Amino acid sequence: MFLSLRVWCGLLALVFLVPGAHHASAQGKLDARYTIAVAGISVGQAVWKVDVGQDRYTISANGGASGLLKVLVSGQGEATAQGLIQNGIPVPVSYLSKMTSDDEASDVKVTFEDRNVKDLVVAAPPPQLDRVPVTDAHRKGVMDPLTALVIPMGGSSDVISLGEQLSDAVCKQALPIFDGRRRFDLRLAYKRVDRVKTERGYQGPVVVCTMTFHPIAGHRPSSTLTKYLSEGRDMELWLAPIAGTHLAAPYKLTIANMIGAMTISATQWDTVSLAKERASIVVGPQGNPTVKRAPGQ
Repeated sequence: MFLSLRVWCGLLALVFLVPGAHHASAQGKLDARYTIAVAGISVGQAVWKVDVGQDRYTISANGGASGLLKVLVSGQGEATAQGLIQNGIPVPVSYLSKMTSDDEASDVKVTFEDRNVKDLVVAAPPPQLDRVPVTDAHRKGVMDPLTALVIPMGGSSDVISLGEQLSDAVCKQALPIFDGRRRFDLRLAYKRVDRVKTERGYQGPVVVCTMTFHPIAGHRPSSTLTKYLSEGRDMELWLAPIAGTHLAAPYKLTIANMIGAMTISATQWDTVSLAKERASIVVGPQGNPTVKRAPGQ
């Protein structure tokens, strides 16, 4: 189960942020709940909350084992992040995480300045001798895993105010991630547009990206998890919009394995616009998603 928590809290997407055009005011909230399953069997749950204001944002997440698996393991994880909205893009200021399992516990506190790590406090077991050292260079140009999960939908364009097409650029990313202990890249590539119908909440199109994992530092080359994820594993990241913003967040993550795919999939996706304009994403005749504006409430 702790494998699932690590994947969820430290292995999802991070957009490689570059300065973009000026963005209009965009504000919205997301309350999402996920089921973690292996080979179709539910093994855990996660909760994800995002609050995007005009110039600041907050994110919180937690997850853990459920069902029969809860009797066998005690894997739990929770994290929070806060930051600024600059040109419509989230820029981290602080990140806190707490992870526990049967044989390991860790607490991480990171503060950022200009997307570089300013201060780092880690309370965890001493690292194994075979871990690849993390240098100062590895802490530059990175973001925390929670901020990482809100990705501009149209590159540097404000798709809400401009009504531009939601392009495949959202998946053309080299994603540098630092979770306080490990530095790795996720590389995304566009695959397709799909449609989803959540048990509660969002119904509509999502953008599906392929995803590959590239460890850089802080990992153990002999780790089963590291080897598993870096061997060209078939992984997909599904992205859905956060209402009232030009941002997308993970709706679903799938990782193929020998006994059946591991999935982290939304069962609830409640999102509300707090902006002056509301936007909806629709798929046109050619299967291309576009954003249409409507007057705010």
